[in-house]
Amino acid sequence: MDILDIKREFAEYNEKIKHIRGSLDLEKREKKIQELEKKTTEDGFWGDKRKSSAIIKEMNGEKEIVGTFKKIEKDIEDEEVLIDFVESGETDFQDELEKKHKFLGKEIDSFDTSLLLDGDYDSNNAIVTIHSGAGGTEACDWADMLYRMYSRWCAEKKYKIIELDFMPGDSVGIKSITFLVQGANAFGYLKNEKGVHRLVRISPFDANKKRHTSFASVEVMPEVDDTIEINVDPGDIRIDTYRSSGAGGQHVNMTDSAVRITHFPTGIVVTCQKERSQLNNRETAMKLLKSKLVELEMKKKEEELKKIQGEQSEIGWGNQIRSYVFQPYTLVKDHRTGVESGNIRAVMDGDLDSFINGYLRWSKTK
Repeated sequence: MDILDIKREFAEYNEKIKHIRGSLDLEKREKKIQELEKKTTEDGFWGDKRKSSAIIKEMNGEKEIVGTFKKIEKDIEDEEVLIDFVESGETDFQDELEKKHKFLGKEIDSFDTSLLLDGDYDSNNAIVTIHSGAGGTEACDWADMLYRMYSRWCAEKKYKIIELDFMPGDSVGIKSITFLVQGANAFGYLKNEKGVHRLVRISPFDANKKRHTSFASVEVMPEVDDTIEINVDPGDIRIDTYRSSGAGGQHVNMTDSAVRITHFPTGIVVTCQKERSQLNNRETAMKLLKSKLVELEMKKKEEELKKIQGEQSEIGWGNQIRSYVFQPYTLVKDHRTGVESGNIRAVMDGDLDSFINGYLRWSKTK
């Protein structure tokens, strides 16, 4: 990359950071951190678990924002030094400068996007469920491909995945899978992945090499933590136990340890079979139920907002949010934002930031 191009983009980075600094009000945030830290030292602070958890969560969120911004400012100073070195004729620093410059651009863009995560549950972990659509083997394979895609994205973000429930396909792939994504702002980033995902490709399962279209749906809920109060009447639920399903390996269990909870008022059914302990599965299933109830309340609020705005669109099985085309050309396109990529292999390997970040920015302009 030419030094003049680097300097031009570096100037743009500086302007962006100045704008971000102006909107952050760092002094106010640092004062807020001090106030929250002081509360953690008060007598009886840990006596109220829900209140203390909420304060710790807020404090850590503010620290993350301030700490990340200060790191970016330090990285800008470091790149400025490298630019001076290269301009003075020390070309040995050229490769280091290019790597630093590329990283800095992504770092600033990622931080700027993270500031859009201001929803009630955006900072929470996420519970993701993938269901295969109609189409048998093809759809189950597609659901498996999506799970791999999200797993790769999570690995890149240093997020941890814990499988909660799994139903294998009859011959290949996945009929459905539910997994927990643990990490800062996991729900905030993944919440807009919910919807129908459409695949177009020449099927590897078709001897005639015909092109097939497959569908899978993705659901995303915030994990209920200690800061959220959800009361479930024991009389409103039925708890059943059964033997874990699966083709073998980590998904099979020879005891009736899997748990299914049915919530009568809403008709919600949740299952968990990740542990060999029925007690642990019951606890996780209850968390899933509470997360579903939170999601239900969020949907009600969204519907009310749509009525106010006069929006008539519905999210249905036929209304895909994104298409992944392997043949006759390669293209991944988000039908809501228009964001697209011709590098479908990179996307299937977890390169989702352009779609996730694009939606977050687009949603703020609606």
